[in-house]
Amino acid sequence: MQQHYYQTGLIGNCAYLAHIHKNTNVSWMCWPRFDSSFIFGNMLDEQKGGEFSLLPYGKYSSVQYYEENTNVLCTEITCEEGRYRITDIAPRFRQYERYFRPLMLIRKIEPLEGTPRVRAICKPVAGYGQKELKPNRGSSHIDYHGMEETVRLTTNIPINYILEEQFIVLNETKYMVLTYGSPLEAPLESTSEDFLRKTVLYWRRWVKHTTIAEFHQQEVIRSSLVLKIHQYEDTGAIIAASTTSLPEFDQSGRTWDYRYCWLRDTFYVLTAFNHIGHFEEMERYFHYMADISVRHVERYQPLYTVTGGDKLDEKFLDLEGYMGNQPVRIGNQASEHIQNDIYGQVLISLLPLYVDKRFALSERTNSYDWISNTLLKMERIVNEADAGLWEFRNLSQVHCYTNLFHWAGASAAYKIACFIGKEDLKNRALKLKEQAAANIEKCYDPARKVYQQAIGTQHLDASTLQLIMMHYLDPASAKARDHLAALEQSLKAPNGLFFRYKHMDDFGKPESTFLISAFWHVEALACVGRVDEAIKSFENLMKYSNHLGLFSEDVHYETGSQWGNFPQAYSHVGLMNAAYRIARKLDQPNFF
Repeated sequence: MQQHYYQTGLIGNCAYLAHIHKNTNVSWMCWPRFDSSFIFGNMLDEQKGGEFSLLPYGKYSSVQYYEENTNVLCTEITCEEGRYRITDIAPRFRQYERYFRPLMLIRKIEPLEGTPRVRAICKPVAGYGQKELKPNRGSSHIDYHGMEETVRLTTNIPINYILEEQFIVLNETKYMVLTYGSPLEAPLESTSEDFLRKTVLYWRRWVKHTTIAEFHQQEVIRSSLVLKIHQYEDTGAIIAASTTSLPEFDQSGRTWDYRYCWLRDTFYVLTAFNHIGHFEEMERYFHYMADISVRHVERYQPLYTVTGGDKLDEKFLDLEGYMGNQPVRIGNQASEHIQNDIYGQVLISLLPLYVDKRFALSERTNSYDWISNTLLKMERIVNEADAGLWEFRNLSQVHCYTNLFHWAGASAAYKIACFIGKEDLKNRALKLKEQAAANIEKCYDPARKVYQQAIGTQHLDASTLQLIMMHYLDPASAKARDHLAALEQSLKAPNGLFFRYKHMDDFGKPESTFLISAFWHVEALACVGRVDEAIKSFENLMKYSNHLGLFSEDVHYETGSQWGNFPQAYSHVGLMNAAYRIARKLDQPNFF
C-alpha cells in the first residue's frame, strides 16, 4: 500500500484558516467562520470545490516552507521556463490597541528565475460547492456575488486574463488579495508588502515570548504556531481541526466534522499553552466557557460551535469526498452524546486562572456560582455510564478515563475553593473526589495488574495512561509500572505508535493508530523514569509529520500513512506536552 501524506500547508490569523496545496491551489478555506461553508473545497470535491491556483505552463516541481517562526507560507514552483514563489499571508498584527485579523488572503507571486508563464484561476463557491459565485469585473478587481457578503479579488494581474484563464509572463511581482465583506480600499502593492512585513513581525514576536526548552524546540515552535491559529479569537473557542470528513483510514467510513470546540480537547490545548507561557488564549476561553455555563444549566455538551451554539445536527453532503471517502459530513452527532469527563476538564483548564500568581484573582468574577454549578453537574452524573472520550455511538459504560477526570476536576475545584475561601465547596469537592476514586478502582484487574477501559469490561484503553501522567498512580510505584507494561503489551504498535483500543466499535476494529495516544505513551514513559525510551519513541514519532512538520489525527501502523482530519490540534498538543515532560526530566543546560 502506498504511503499517504497530506500535501498542504496551513495559514491562519485566528479569524479563518486556509490550506495551501503544494500544487498552489487553496484546497480548503471556510468563510466567514471556521465552521462556515468552504469557498474553496477542492480537498473534498475536485469538480464542486472551486479553485484558486497559480500554476505554470507545462510540467513543474514544487517545494513548500514557512517563513521562519511564522504562519506565513511559501510555495516555490520550478518549471521549464523558470522559477517563482507564492507567499500566502493571512494578515495578523497589532493595530489601534487590538489585533487586526481581517477575512483577507494575500497571495504574492514573485519571479525568481527566468520568465515563467503562469495561469491564475480564481473560482470561489458557496453552499458547500452547490453554488458557483458569479464574477463581475471592475477596473482592477473582480466581485464574486452569491454569498451573504461580496467576495472581492483585487489584483494587478489583468482581469481579463483571470476571467479567461489565460497564461501571463511573470516578469514582475504580482499580488492577489481576496477579501470577504470589506474590500481592500488601499494601494495594492504597498499595502500587501506592509501587511506581510507586519504579519511576519507579529508571529516572530509571539514566538519570542514563548518559554520553550531546548528539546526538539523547532518542532514545538511549529506545533505552538499551529495551535494558536486554531483559536477563533472573536469568541475564544478552540477547534479540534480546520477540516471535515478526512477519514481515519481509507474507506473506513470514519469521517467526522472537527471544526468545533470540544471541551475535552481544549483542556489539553490550554495545558500546552500554559507550558509555553501564553495566557491570553486561556483568558479568552474562560469567557467562552462562562457564556456556555450561563446558557446550559443542566449539562454541558461535549462540543459547541465557535460561537457556543449547541445545534450541530449531522448532515451528509453530495460531494465526492477526500479520495472518494464517504460520507462527507457537516455537523457532528457527538454533540448529542453523554460524555461526562468534560466537567472535570473544564475545571482543570481554568484552574491556573485562580492559582497561578501571574493572574490577578480580582479578574475572576462570579467564581462561587460558576464552580458550584459545575460541581453540581458532576455530582449528578459521577456514577453515570457515558460514551467516553472515543465517542462510542452505540456503547455506554462507566469509563475509567471519565472518572479520572471527575477525580482530577474535583481536586481542581478543591484548590479553587481554598483560594476563594469557600468551605462548602471544599467539602463537596472532597466527597466527589472519593466517589470518583472508588469508580476508578472498580476498573482494576488484579490478575493482569492493569486498569481496564470501564467497569465490567476486559478491554484495555490508551486513555488510562493518564492515570500515571496525572499522578492518580504514583509514577514511582510498581502499580504504575505494571499498568504501563500491560498497556504496552496489548496496544503498542511498531515505531512508537499506539492504538487507542483494539476491540470492535460501531465501525469495526480500528485500522490506524491515534497519534496523541503515542504521545501519551511518551509522557508515561518519562513519568516512570524510562526517559531514554521516551526520547527514542518521541523521535520516532517525528517522522509521521508531513513536509511542513504538520501532524494528522491518525497514522497507519504498517505504512506510516497520515489519516484523519488535518492538521489535528490534539496531535500537536500531544507533541508539545510530551516534549515538555521530557525536557523537565532532562533538566539540561543549553550548552550541554
